[in-house]
Amino acid sequence: MPTLDDILEHVGEFDRFQKQTFLVLCLLSASFTPVYVGVFFFGFIPEHRCFSPGVAELSQRTVPLGPCRDGWVYNSPGSSLVTEFDLVCEDSWKLDLFQSSVNAGFFIGSINIGYIADRFGRKFCLLTTILANIVCGILLVFVPTYLWIVIIRFLQGLVSKGCWTAGYILVTEVVGPQYRRTVGILYQAAFSVGLLVFDAIAYAVPHWRWLQLAVTLPTCFFLLYYWCLPESPRWLISQGKNEKAMKIVSDMAKKNGKKMPSHFKDIQFEEDDCGKQNPSLMDLFRTPQIRKNTLILMFNWFTSSVLYQGLIMHMGMDAENMYLDFLYSALVEFPAAFIIIVTIDRLGRRYPWAVSNVVAGAACLATALIPEDMHSLKVVAACIGRMGITMAFEMVCFVSTELYPTYIRNLGVMVCSSLCDIGGVLVPFIVYRLVEVWYNLPLIVFTVLGLTAGGLVLLLPETKGRVLPETVEDVENFHRQSAPKAKKIYLHVQGSEV
Repeated sequence: MPTLDDILEHVGEFDRFQKQTFLVLCLLSASFTPVYVGVFFFGFIPEHRCFSPGVAELSQRTVPLGPCRDGWVYNSPGSSLVTEFDLVCEDSWKLDLFQSSVNAGFFIGSINIGYIADRFGRKFCLLTTILANIVCGILLVFVPTYLWIVIIRFLQGLVSKGCWTAGYILVTEVVGPQYRRTVGILYQAAFSVGLLVFDAIAYAVPHWRWLQLAVTLPTCFFLLYYWCLPESPRWLISQGKNEKAMKIVSDMAKKNGKKMPSHFKDIQFEEDDCGKQNPSLMDLFRTPQIRKNTLILMFNWFTSSVLYQGLIMHMGMDAENMYLDFLYSALVEFPAAFIIIVTIDRLGRRYPWAVSNVVAGAACLATALIPEDMHSLKVVAACIGRMGITMAFEMVCFVSTELYPTYIRNLGVMVCSSLCDIGGVLVPFIVYRLVEVWYNLPLIVFTVLGLTAGGLVLLLPETKGRVLPETVEDVENFHRQSAPKAKKIYLHVQGSEV
């Protein structure tokens, strides 16, 4: 029985139409970097001392404990939130609140924006969140008070992650099955490219407000996506909008220079329930297989976030040059993407994913056990851990899209990825509080999380070579299928069932 993936085989699985969509969405992925890791540069803490009239060289460490009455002096050529609002000593918690606000926005937006994308479409979600992100980014440049900065930062987090994830869903839904994993990995690799670009811009523009403006203004061009991007034909089918879906497929064939087969021109898609499916949060837990997938994916999103950000924080506590440290942490992500691409079609999804989690956990344990005087070896072990968790992070993204039916795919990914945001809120406390007990204790916590996540991955069904599931029944029967197929979409050619 023909499916949408069968049609893509004739009109192009990854030809000119899909490549254009992929490239413009990669720009969107790269632009998400300043929101996710912006605090690294917006809130950098330079060397500082309490100013005392007549004692110009008095250092912070030599002054008596107590409030700094005459203000702080910073040894920095640029400016940050810390230098502008004196977020040091008794006010240092305000910098943590700044970062927590964007993660709180990620968490709330994960569910709400996911619902919008599944209810009103991927393209509508992208355009509205892009516009909201631009407005928030520009407002951050001009608001004068710390409180308003935190509020706007929260609003920016509310829409920006949903925008990134909606783009991820769209790019995987317009390509054929054999290209989904490649475009999914490269879409995330574009985020890594964004890390390098952001690092270079931050080095050239060391003043945080001008830096915020420099990374926001180019995103105004993303509003042109109204004309550049298609709606997802899979989403249109799931909503019963068959004519619009076939029009996009026809445009796809035309742009790809392919001729639509005559027996596909009058195809009509029809769901068994003959109705429009509206996503619901309970759909993620109502049936046994989807419930198991949801719980395991939630834990893996949480673990990936804690280990990914935690290793950066733990390695950066003794940083001497923040620009070089940021560069090193970005470069290690490219080999991770390459390893996934060359192994995933040979070994499937589950085993490389499980191994990457286990490697990350084992590397964290090795880093904790290596003596302090063997610093170079500790750095190597930590980099291996960072590479492993980067692989796990990239795989949890695209495997999540393959384990949910179309009508709740975006909602499922958003809800599961919300645990990533909870991990982002908790990881500073895990790192900076546990090091006071034992410097390497956070690494032991990372080890337990990584090994547990690797074991749970093996309980998920293998999705290698499968078509994207369209219905709940497809997911429930996933582990029983011996060959890729979709059961619930029927194709009618001029009134005759195919």
